[in-house]
Amino acid sequence: MIDTETYLRFCDEALLGMRDLVLDLGDDLANTRPDIPGANSPFAILTHCLGVVARWASTVNLGQIVPRDREAEFLAVGAVTDLAADVDRMRTSLRGWVARTNPQAPPVNPTTGRQDWYAATQGGVLFHVYEELSQHRGHMEVTRDLLLAQARGES
Repeated sequence: MIDTETYLRFCDEALLGMRDLVLDLGDDLANTRPDIPGANSPFAILTHCLGVVARWASTVNLGQIVPRDREAEFLAVGAVTDLAADVDRMRTSLRGWVARTNPQAPPVNPTTGRQDWYAATQGGVLFHVYEELSQHRGHMEVTRDLLLAQARGES
């Protein structure tokens, strides 16, 4: 059984933390990739997280298709104020999707070609959403630290 309000509070903490991180960095640093092969910018990581939330909480769980271009998420650049507004809209959307979720039911639009154990129920899918948010929040924090060190000439 999922305590909806607690679950949403955890997701909000992650999303708000990532939103505030890009706002604090500003447009230039938030759109910069650290000098590490394969690294992503904080802007791209947060854009990816918004795609993750929509895909799993809506498209997979409820069958409400939210268009997504996963590869483009990692190339995303833009104004952090626009991304912050996207985060706030996603928080509202997530609240609605979670309210319509039946934690014990199977997803309406299950992942194809994958045998993810967590995707057996809508509740498992929601835990996966939070897992991704928390992992990527950590990635963003490390990325921020690297970018700030680079900006200070410490890299």
